[in-house]
Amino acid sequence: MMGVDEEKSEGEGKVWSLCRMPKLWQMSSGNGNGSSSSSSSSMGNSNVYQQTPSSERSAVTSSNAFFSMAKSLLPARRRLRLDPSNKLYFPYEPGKQVRSAIDIKNTSKSHVAFKFQTTAPKSCYMRPPEGILAPGESLIATVFKFVEPPENNEKPMEKKSRVKFKIMSLKVKGETDYVPELFEEQKDEVTVEQILLVVFLDPERSCPALEKLKRQLAEAEAALESRKKPQEETGPRIVGEGLVIDEWKERRERYLAKQQVEGVAPT
Repeated sequence: MMGVDEEKSEGEGKVWSLCRMPKLWQMSSGNGNGSSSSSSSSMGNSNVYQQTPSSERSAVTSSNAFFSMAKSLLPARRRLRLDPSNKLYFPYEPGKQVRSAIDIKNTSKSHVAFKFQTTAPKSCYMRPPEGILAPGESLIATVFKFVEPPENNEKPMEKKSRVKFKIMSLKVKGETDYVPELFEEQKDEVTVEQILLVVFLDPERSCPALEKLKRQLAEAEAALESRKKPQEETGPRIVGEGLVIDEWKERRERYLAKQQVEGVAPT
């Protein structure tokens, strides 16, 4: 009975050793030699010791990959508050250029750059299309769109627009001037705040959304006029409906000059 128990114990030990040291099992099977248990144990310990750093590196890599994936699945932290939050309302006037408005407020504790993008840049544009907001600062952006006439027997208010707008944000330093290169140079830090869908409103029928749009457009025009008056002498040159034609060009030139100076190593 004791012999059976000893053989059983020895067999379990061998099975356990095979599970713990697969490389040792492959080596002994390939050689076909009956090496002693002490030398096998020594070789197994040596192999395990040599493989430990690689295993640890694999575990660290897997852990980093897991946390990166988990981070990517989490919703991005918003820096801007938008009103309306996910739609742009336009009066439906086929064959005309119409306007919408959106209130953008920086709700973070740092300066934030924002930027508009659209799927229809030839028929839509924004004013301003980009800029920088200080903490707590807000503005009302005006969005212009040309409304295509309905096709065939399509009813006017059943026409749906495939045009979409995207607002992106980027945390910047307080004294940074906005230049287009900001979003390209720090694209890994850019947050997509919202994708805005186009919704048409009947201009002949009063509704809360239409009345709110009229108020926002009036506030945007008033803010534009107030910015134009004190800056006529020293501010950017403004023409037509208030389009800034030289300010961004000058800022971009200053930015590029600064980049060149910082890029030259001292001799």
